[in-house]
Amino acid sequence: MTGRLTVEQIVSVDGYAAEPDGGIRFMEVVDGGDPNDEDQLAFLDGVDAILLGANTYRMFAGYWPHADPEVERVAEPIDRLPKFVVSNSLTDAPWGSGSIEILRGDGAESVAALKERFGGIVVWGSLTLADALFEAGLVDELRLRVVPVLIGAGRSFTPASLGERRLDLDHVVSHPSGHVGVTYRLR
Repeated sequence: MTGRLTVEQIVSVDGYAAEPDGGIRFMEVVDGGDPNDEDQLAFLDGVDAILLGANTYRMFAGYWPHADPEVERVAEPIDRLPKFVVSNSLTDAPWGSGSIEILRGDGAESVAALKERFGGIVVWGSLTLADALFEAGLVDELRLRVVPVLIGAGRSFTPASLGERRLDLDHVVSHPSGHVGVTYRLR
């Protein structure tokens, strides 16, 4: 049985996951994005492993191992779930008082093997890794957390080479802050 791979991206309304300089300041422009929303917590109930690219790993490792689960309830599943980082350049991957497994070599091949081991895997951010996974046809589900801001230009959350892919809408959740969560299944 092959597991489900979900790519989750935070994007601007005009579809960018990063600003032209690679920054992600747009994610903080509008206050009220709640990492504790019930939809996110329900999603995490079906996740068995977390997969990150090297850059997103660095951001996550600097924050999440020290996050207070009383304040951010998503910190508990993030701490508890097995984590993997795809990288050929990292020499180690510390996480809090421990470390996480580094997947080396061909990222798509490593992730295909992970899908055989885990029922639900989430990739957060990790744009270069997500590009490779889309191109390899390994993505089963796309979750977009849309921030109510337009940035005009930047880095798309999918590779330009992807071409047309049809999606089936799974569900939509709106938040009082104006953020919208949209989940699609890839055909």
